[in-house]
Amino acid sequence: MQERYIGILLYEGVEVLDFSGPFEVFTTARRVAEKDGETFAYSPLLIASSLQPVHARANYRVLPDHDFASHPALDILLVPGGVHEPLLDDDQLLGWVKTEAPKVSLLASVCTGAFILAEAGCCSGKTMTTHWEDIPDFRERYPAIDCARNVRWVEDGALISSAGISAGIDMALQMVARLGSEELAKRTSRQMDFDWTRTGLSIA
Repeated sequence: MQERYIGILLYEGVEVLDFSGPFEVFTTARRVAEKDGETFAYSPLLIASSLQPVHARANYRVLPDHDFASHPALDILLVPGGVHEPLLDDDQLLGWVKTEAPKVSLLASVCTGAFILAEAGCCSGKTMTTHWEDIPDFRERYPAIDCARNVRWVEDGALISSAGISAGIDMALQMVARLGSEELAKRTSRQMDFDWTRTGLSIA
């Protein structure tokens, strides 16, 4: 089995559920698949600019698995939201996203992580979504990107984005359906005792 990696970006002020919700989905999907004699060969890795502890929202401390220089090749990159405003001027972080985005088969954002992908120039001409409260600002900043309202996630080719915070779990389950199977996603949501809300938008 060839191991595949989902890189989840961490940074100061990242929203806890934005990264930990999808992390739980992916690791649960793998556990459920193995229990049922199937394969889900995707492992999430927490990646930050350094290996120092990251202070997420409310001073929740997290240890990255890798820094920008040490991680293995990624198949998927997921950018969570949080206190994103300082990152729009962070050349190191944006440079890393710009470098990694063309290499992955699927690019994802949760909540205001959409701002980071947009600022890195990864999404022009695409449709995305973000937290309902931030949609007017997103539309003003990035007029070349269509920002959808009233959906839990938007899937536009190799780009998938979710609305705010808990919607990242719905999006991650959709990713499991795409990377594995819809049945595996359903069994994963059942294992998590999570009511999978499937009001997403898929663009051919």
